[in-house]
Amino acid sequence: MRRTVVTALAAATLVLAAGCSSAGSQPGPGGTPGSTASPAAAPSAQLPPAKGSVKVARTVTDGLKSPWGIAPLPDGGLLVGSRDDGTVVRVDTATGKKSAVGSVPGVDHQGEGGLLGLALSPTYASDHLVYAYFTTESDNRIARMIYDQQRPAGEQLGAPDTILRGIPKGNNHNGGRIAFGPDKMLYAGTGETGDRALAQDKKSLGGKILRMTPDGQPGYGNPEPDSVVYSYGHRNVQGLAWDAQNRLWASEFGQDTWDELNLIEPGKNYGWPVVEGQGGKPGYVDPVAQWKPSEASPSGIAYADGSVWMAALKGERLWRVPLDATKPLAAPEAFLTGQYGRLRTVLTAGSGKLWLLTNNTDSRGTPKPGDDRILELDVT
Repeated sequence: MRRTVVTALAAATLVLAAGCSSAGSQPGPGGTPGSTASPAAAPSAQLPPAKGSVKVARTVTDGLKSPWGIAPLPDGGLLVGSRDDGTVVRVDTATGKKSAVGSVPGVDHQGEGGLLGLALSPTYASDHLVYAYFTTESDNRIARMIYDQQRPAGEQLGAPDTILRGIPKGNNHNGGRIAFGPDKMLYAGTGETGDRALAQDKKSLGGKILRMTPDGQPGYGNPEPDSVVYSYGHRNVQGLAWDAQNRLWASEFGQDTWDELNLIEPGKNYGWPVVEGQGGKPGYVDPVAQWKPSEASPSGIAYADGSVWMAALKGERLWRVPLDATKPLAAPEAFLTGQYGRLRTVLTAGSGKLWLLTNNTDSRGTPKPGDDRILELDVT
C-alpha cells in the first residue's frame, strides 16, 4: 500500500515527459521482432483533438461486487470477475442482465490479491478459452479454462490449466492485468509485492511485464529467449493497451511522488526503485506522462481514437492522454472527477465508445447504492 500522499499537492499538478527511449523495436503482428519501426520513428496517424469530451450514455449494469477483470465476448457480452469471491459473471450489454458463469478454484483473496485480470484466447472462436490471473496461497499465477455456455449457470468454467506459476504474491502490489497483444502473445503486468529488489532482478517475475505464448512459454523475440520477462524495473503494473501502430502502453503505480504512463519497449528498465517518475538517468526509461498519486493511482487503460484513456482509483477520475505518436499532443484531461468513485478498468466498446468499470466495493471505496457498475461512455 502506498504511503500517505501529502494533502497539499494540488490536483492539477501534472508533468509530461519530453520523450522516451527510442532504442529497440516492438514485435509486430505475428510476434516477429523488428517487423515495425522503432516507436520514435513511426509516422503519426490523424491526430486526435487536443481537447476531448466524455458523456455517460447509460449504466450497463450495477450491483457488482469487488469487480476487477473484465473481458468482452464476441457476442457483445462481458465477462466480469470478482476479486474477493473468485467468481465470474456474464453481463448482457443490451439488457444489463447478469448470469453466473462459475468460480476459479484456488483463489486466495488477501489485501489486493484475488481474482484479477481476465482475457480471451486470440483463438476464442474455436477453443473458447478464458485466461485468468489470480492469487493463490503460495503465488500469483495464470491459468486458462474452457467456457462452455451450454452447461448450467455457475458451472460453465472448466478445470483450470495453469500455464504460468511462481509470480510473487503479497498483500499489496500483485499486478494482475493480462491482455493478448497484436502478435497473439499473452502479456501480464506484475507487481514487486513491496520487495523493491524484485523489480531489478531479471530472474524474478515480480515488478515486470511478461510476454509469453498462449501456453505460457517465452514468446519468440523476447529479450532473453528462455525468459518470459519483457521489461523490468516496474513497481506495480495495472494497465496494458496497444495503440494503432501496435506500440504497447502501460500504467503503473508509483509510491509517494509519481504515477506513470509508460511506452514499453522490450528489454528496457523502467527505473523502480532507483527512479520514480522522470529521473533523466541514463539506462532508465522515463514515463511519457506522470501524475501525483492523489490524482491518479492508475488502473486499467484503453486506447481509442488516438488517445490513451486511464482509469484512476484514488484519483476517482478518467484521464485522457491525446497522443502524437509517442508523445502527448496536449496536457492530459480529467473527466468524471469524483462522480463515480474509484475507477478500476476501461476498455473500448466500438468507435467513440468506452466501457468503464467502477471499484467502490473493494474495501477502499465508499460504495453508493448500485455499486459497483459498468458505464457506457461516448467519448472524443
